[in-house]
Amino acid sequence: MENSTYIPQSQQMIVTLEDNVAVSEIRKVLLHIRGIASVQLDERPRVTPALRTKIRKAREESAQGETVVCSTPEEMQQYFDTFPY
Repeated sequence: MENSTYIPQSQQMIVTLEDNVAVSEIRKVLLHIRGIASVQLDERPRVTPALRTKIRKAREESAQGETVVCSTPEEMQQYFDTFPY
């Protein structure tokens, strides 16, 4: 029988933060906890609950015909130029 050492696989915990300001502070705190091997940031864009709500609202408006259609970049720019801000 061969001698072998069991090395448990590391586990991951995924934490999602909506406030990007707190990320660096939380990272510093986590690195001081015994057993934390590393803290990695995944900066891929996520669909937040607020964005999901906006997408749903846009789909509802589109289904009701309440949308603006621009066929060219020039039409889009002309549309945006109509905003007062």
